[in-house]
Amino acid sequence: MSNASRTRDGLTRRRFVTGMGAGGLLAALPASATPATSIAPGTVPAASSATWNLRVGRRRIEIDRKALHAPCIGGSVPGPILRWREGDDVTLNVTNTLRNEDTSIHWHGIRLPASMDGVPGLSFTGIPPGETFTYRFPVRQGGTYWYHSHSGMQEAQGLYGAIVIDPRRPDPHACARDYVIVLSEWTDVSPMDMINNLKMQDDYYVFRQRTLASLPHEARAAGGVGAALKDRLQWSRMRMAATDISDVTGIIYTYLLNGHAPGMNWSGLFTPGERVRLRFVNAASMTFFDIRIPGLEMLVVQADGNDVEPVPVDEFRIGVAETYDVIVQPRDSRAYTIFAQSEDRTGHARGTLAPRPGMTGPVPPMDPRPVRTMVDMGMGDMKPGQDMKGMEMPGMTEKDAPMDGMDMSDTDHGDMGHMDMDHMDHMDHMDHATPAAPVMEVDDPGPPPINVENQNVAKMPVDRLGSPGDGLEHTGRRVLNYRQLRATRPGTDPRPPSREIILHLTGNMERYIWGFNGRKFSESGPIRLKLGERVRFTLINDTMMEHPIHLHGMWSELENGQGAYRPYKHTLISQPGSRMSYLVTVDAPGMWAYHCHLMLHMELGMFRTVIVA
Repeated sequence: MSNASRTRDGLTRRRFVTGMGAGGLLAALPASATPATSIAPGTVPAASSATWNLRVGRRRIEIDRKALHAPCIGGSVPGPILRWREGDDVTLNVTNTLRNEDTSIHWHGIRLPASMDGVPGLSFTGIPPGETFTYRFPVRQGGTYWYHSHSGMQEAQGLYGAIVIDPRRPDPHACARDYVIVLSEWTDVSPMDMINNLKMQDDYYVFRQRTLASLPHEARAAGGVGAALKDRLQWSRMRMAATDISDVTGIIYTYLLNGHAPGMNWSGLFTPGERVRLRFVNAASMTFFDIRIPGLEMLVVQADGNDVEPVPVDEFRIGVAETYDVIVQPRDSRAYTIFAQSEDRTGHARGTLAPRPGMTGPVPPMDPRPVRTMVDMGMGDMKPGQDMKGMEMPGMTEKDAPMDGMDMSDTDHGDMGHMDMDHMDHMDHMDHATPAAPVMEVDDPGPPPINVENQNVAKMPVDRLGSPGDGLEHTGRRVLNYRQLRATRPGTDPRPPSREIILHLTGNMERYIWGFNGRKFSESGPIRLKLGERVRFTLINDTMMEHPIHLHGMWSELENGQGAYRPYKHTLISQPGSRMSYLVTVDAPGMWAYHCHLMLHMELGMFRTVIVA
């Protein structure tokens, strides 16, 4: 906390102007700015530095007949949009007006000193009631990000908001309109009650179980009644439910778009023919969303704040804590529905793009619910329609990928994660020659034991980077997948990794315990990295759940077959039964958090400390 300051007077160098425009979000602006219906250049501070004063307090908010004294900033959920500029030095005075609880703000995906990261116990001690903590750091990046509390599960109750950083370079995808779309959940059930219920019964919130009526459909998909019954028996022996897609579901959640329930119809205006940028932020605590705008093609131009080569899609899945920027160009003078259905199909959020206020578009029906298979447990054959085409192992270049039609289902890929032929002849980031790739050191604890903290081991984990996710494979729509993400510029560090850290994502659904390598946080030591080294992280998902894995303080470069144009991300989705890898340049000293961003998973053990010394 040497670079930070606490004050009790909360002195303000700039006051807030708050306004509710057509965007539906409370925007926090410097005094020189004016509210606007969309994010426009006029909202950007004119000075080379910006000071923001944020007050955290509780306010009674009722949405969809669910009332909650929500912890929030500025009295709104979501909190104010913070708009910065790359190259600015920002100062944020965060005052805690909560009565009996500490608070904090984590600036998700922002590169900054460890002391400013906002994680109590690692970055600082937290912000006690009645006190102000001052965050100060330079803004060294552009793009769409977000902020949230890292204290007492306040994030799950409303303490979150969006960050937009205007890049120093001219935007290659300039649009006439620019809207932030924050997706989240709303419930009057406390996070601790959720944990207690899930500890008592792991499928407590899963109300769409498989029944006798669903058996004929399963038999057709499996190739016969015998195969379908065998699948059910396998799940029964594991004491898991194949329909347990999301631990917490629409049975208690109302899904929000910019703080609006589906019936409230958030609206963003456009003029036919205009290009409109939509900045999607998944600020939910437990929910993945599948997003489409029927009648409009979406051009994905940014992932987790970083530019990617444009990808035209009809739909994309956004995991918890991810951000995606898309561009649409509505040409007809009619209303278009922004439709975000939960992954488990128990509810949806929705908004409207329209040429005039008050218009609504048709809301499409939700897709059929997904059902997990043995592949999702890393235990079975590939799904119908899934093959090895285009698949790669970490370090494999495009020319090394399996040829179309080649059957590699019996090949042991266990050692291929140590290959990095794509980088052998590169120069490192210090511009001196590397005569040979360093010897790869591998930190591999091996498969974790089956015990009270681990219910399963994926014996056949597969590369699922080419899959859009369960429930999206055969919709007839063009759906984004990780393999399509390609950075617009090559990475800044061409060095191969000198070591690999293999982590199994583990859990016990029945006891509702989560962790890495079969251990929860309280039983695990830190992950130690050396400043300046290049490391490969390999994740093997032994569970039936997607896990959004977030490393604080450093970028994660996904090894997805794009060579030197690997996409930079701050949150990576590990699909069930899968193996994936990413590279990290260790360039930020300090203590950092590393965790699953599903709130309840993090709270119940899927968290580690990373120490960079």
